[in-house]
Amino acid sequence: MCFVHNSHKMGKRPLTQPKIQAISFRIRSERVDELDRLSRATDRPRSWHIEKALAAYLDVQAWQVGQIETSIREMDSGLGVSHEEIRKELENWGTRIAADDVE
Repeated sequence: MCFVHNSHKMGKRPLTQPKIQAISFRIRSERVDELDRLSRATDRPRSWHIEKALAAYLDVQAWQVGQIETSIREMDSGLGVSHEEIRKELENWGTRIAADDVE
């Protein structure tokens, strides 16, 4: 939601509304009931809650994809540890005595 005051009277352009596009999707009836209860309780429309939930989901997914892409670049440049090296290390886990542990 964008609140616009009378800034145009002061020689400033009013804020513009973001472009809105209608979409449709299928959802379980129980989710619609939950959404309707939330909408009534908060006095907000369904679309407001859906927009907020989708934005949060997309933020998390974008972060996760970014982390994966960064990790792939690191591995490709030789900064990572290969699966084979980790597997070998785990096979020996607990079977070797560290040099620091020997007195």
